[in-house]
Amino acid sequence: MDFYQIFNSLVLGLIEGVTEFLPVSSTAHLILTGHFLGFTSHRNAFHVLIQLGAIFAILGVYCGKLVHFVKEFPKNPDIQRFIFGILIAFSPAAIIGVLLHEFIKTVLLDSLYITCIFLIAGGVILLWVDRINLKPCYRNVTCYPLQMCFKIGCCQCLALIPGVSRSAATIIGALFLGADKRSAAEFSFFLAIPTMGGAFIYDLLKNHDELSFDDGILILLGFSMAFAAGLFVVRKLLDYISCHGYCLFGWWRIIVGFLGLVALTILG
Repeated sequence: MDFYQIFNSLVLGLIEGVTEFLPVSSTAHLILTGHFLGFTSHRNAFHVLIQLGAIFAILGVYCGKLVHFVKEFPKNPDIQRFIFGILIAFSPAAIIGVLLHEFIKTVLLDSLYITCIFLIAGGVILLWVDRINLKPCYRNVTCYPLQMCFKIGCCQCLALIPGVSRSAATIIGALFLGADKRSAAEFSFFLAIPTMGGAFIYDLLKNHDELSFDDGILILLGFSMAFAAGLFVVRKLLDYISCHGYCLFGWWRIIVGFLGLVALTILG
């Protein structure tokens, strides 16, 4: 382990924390940045394992609300439905992710051109969604019907393709199913807890024999940076989306995807 590897892990941790909860595809940003930085230390496992920092960021920001949910769960039907809804929404991606794990790691995660194309396509869709006049029916995540939660979970399956974005897939799905912009983003935050937590545990069990002590140090550094950046983003994002929508993130995706295609063509 040298200074360059430490620098890479900190940069990738920062990117993970900043992009994980934005509808811009953290996986795409990590894959492209890691490729051009030459980061090769169990790359795919590293990307999944540093997500723990982002998970802790959500837990830190929503600690009070989560404790309230636990206390009220036995007697509050809305909270019971919400918790079951999160579990139902988590199930489709969990099942498909396990079944297609090797295909995702060996084929999709190595297809950098496909990643850039999906970044651009997702950006165009975000710009379109931000312009159309969707009338929300639900402004509180605890009011989402279970059928709606399942459909959002099915949308999340699209995020198994690098460049799609878990946040974008779930937020856009929720918007078309009747959620307002703020609650759609908040539901995506809560859904990230079991989704990213499950991915972390599964990948750790699959790769723990291959990881060295130096890999563990690099993952810890990336985790710490992802946690700090994730805290900032989660605290600020809902207010920003409520006021400004998703236009910025649409253009962000298009620009990054286009620059990625140009860089891959020139540099390889």
